[in-house]
Amino acid sequence: MPLEIRNIAEKDLGAFIDYPYELFREDPCWVGDLKKDVRHLLETGHPFWRHGERRLLMAFRDGRPVGRIAAIVNHAHNNFHADKSGFFGFFDCVNDREASGALFAAAGTWLKTKGMDCAIGPVNPSTNETCGMLLEGFDAPPMVMMPYNPPYYLDLMEAAGFNKAKDLYAYRYAPASGFPDRFEKILARMNRDGKVTVSFTDIKRMNEAIDEVKDIYNSAWEKNWGFVPMTAEEMDDLARALKPMLKPEYLYFARYEGKPAGFALLLPDFNIALKAANGALNPLNILPFLYRFYRKLNRGRLLTLGIKKEFRGKGLELLMIKQAILSAKKMGWEYGEMSWTLEDNTLINNTIETLGGELYRKYRLFEKKL
Repeated sequence: MPLEIRNIAEKDLGAFIDYPYELFREDPCWVGDLKKDVRHLLETGHPFWRHGERRLLMAFRDGRPVGRIAAIVNHAHNNFHADKSGFFGFFDCVNDREASGALFAAAGTWLKTKGMDCAIGPVNPSTNETCGMLLEGFDAPPMVMMPYNPPYYLDLMEAAGFNKAKDLYAYRYAPASGFPDRFEKILARMNRDGKVTVSFTDIKRMNEAIDEVKDIYNSAWEKNWGFVPMTAEEMDDLARALKPMLKPEYLYFARYEGKPAGFALLLPDFNIALKAANGALNPLNILPFLYRFYRKLNRGRLLTLGIKKEFRGKGLELLMIKQAILSAKKMGWEYGEMSWTLEDNTLINNTIETLGGELYRKYRLFEKKL
């Protein structure tokens, strides 16, 4: 049947958002966010789009959707890195090389009209949100804010002429293993003077904590591959989303001589509950959702750990990982995931592996010259 590629207008966002929930309805591993949250992220009123543009595209055969993609220009990225990189994200497709190829071609054509010289992705819509394509570890649902896709997506990428840009690692760690004694001794040596401390977030003073996160975040990650500074508005938007779910043990800070030097954010794997919702809560699934939310969140993710560059090499990274292990153990997690890290971040990867972390999933960002 003939293939049709359509531009999706803002008023038709619903079809673009709904597509993967239908595509993966029977997949035991795929988990979708609540559709209202996806809509918020895609609507042009979201703070990301104040420095970004996008073209939403869908592929149809005989009137039925068979794929979707977003072509993205992130002006903040290009200003920060002084390049002309285009991006793609929100990619989902049936196992059909013609459909996926047409989607990538249409996205690439639009990016070229915007002056971009390459396409990188998937990013939804940047590396500050969910990004990457699952490369290894298809046997279980993903952790909160991590992607999942069937293995055939990798074939579609290869057929469309994409190559590896960078791999991202996810490590698994069992809190019951504790923190190795030899690292306790290292920490004790490095902190004989007591200059390094860890403090948990006071939920009643959340706004102050968010201000500290803003101060640390862009400094801690600015040299990382693919990093894009988050604006104050983006940080505030993320804080509003997370605040109702935060507990003191989820967000904590490292201080050096009382000064904010780093922070870490832990989250239970809310995907366990979201799997029961399939994108929206209703009278039929609210009870299974709540049961899983309050009784089944037995794993979680360390999704950010950043230290300001001037405070590195003082043992703060080890101290923050130790606290993550202690917090996970206190919350009764069977295992935790430390993700994601760049494949060539040997310092943190070697540290995690030496502590006993198991590299159990890999994700890939792809690129293609336009």
